[in-house]
Amino acid sequence: MKNSWMAKSLVFTALSTLILSGCAAQSSGTGKLNVVTTFYPMYEFTKQVAGEHADVIALIPAGSEPHDWEPSAKDMKKVSDADVFVFNGIVEGWAEQALASAGNSKRVVVEASQGIALMEGLPEEEEEHKDEHKDEHKESADGKILDPHVWLSPALAQKEVEAIVAGLTQADPAHKEDYRRNADAFIAKLKALDESFRTGLNNVKQKDFVTQHAAFGYLAKEYGLTQVPIAGLSPEEEPSPAKMAEIIDFAKQNQVKTIFFETLVDPKVAQTISKEINAKTDVLNPLEGLTDDDKKQNLDYLAIMTKNLEALKKALNE
Repeated sequence: MKNSWMAKSLVFTALSTLILSGCAAQSSGTGKLNVVTTFYPMYEFTKQVAGEHADVIALIPAGSEPHDWEPSAKDMKKVSDADVFVFNGIVEGWAEQALASAGNSKRVVVEASQGIALMEGLPEEEEEHKDEHKDEHKESADGKILDPHVWLSPALAQKEVEAIVAGLTQADPAHKEDYRRNADAFIAKLKALDESFRTGLNNVKQKDFVTQHAAFGYLAKEYGLTQVPIAGLSPEEEPSPAKMAEIIDFAKQNQVKTIFFETLVDPKVAQTISKEINAKTDVLNPLEGLTDDDKKQNLDYLAIMTKNLEALKKALNE
């Protein structure tokens, strides 16, 4: 993060005086649940479950990198007024303190990744950057930073949807059956996507892929692949010259012909490596936010994940 957590704490303390005066859970004014989510996957999953019974918003705007984002006073007011607050957990380093500051005893809080076995995501070569990024991610018992990117596994995405069903049902039990029906319909699509990944990646020629930052560990583990990240969990992190040389050597030895970059982050590092080894570049989208182009094409989670699958199949069969 660019600012220290102490500075953020002062901001949250100041904001709390603005929004703590008698706040209670409020409806959206339409008779529907007022649901606040953090970033795109949480918004999409929640919309699919809520259907017509909730007004759902995402705090982090399209085109913004969620690792860097921090809430404004207006955002804190939205958190305070929410009937339900849905976040992934881990990636939103600001969320727990924001919830404490934006007090609301009736608000239902859904940490969608809770209960999922989380991977340690800090490679050894990033130890010198650990203090810089520890506020962005939770740590395991032995101090390793945990990987937040569970939504990139369609199998784990189903578990996040189940957590959201439970939260919406708790807040609005009158529409329990509708939430369950909507969730089942979306989970069926996630199961089909999961099966497409399993069959599509089962017999690829190689299992290693080089990507710009370490966002695809859960996806790789689920489908028998190995991600070789240029940078760690924080996409703004610059790899060291030694790390760049290591990736270039790996790519040459393993005849890697595609280097993946991603939306919302400058692709210059991936492009530098691709030029060095005379490889192509392609997009592997971590779905941390939709771009303007994504929105123009009416792309959603399922469509973008399908594009990711096709990109992987193409690269791993070269």
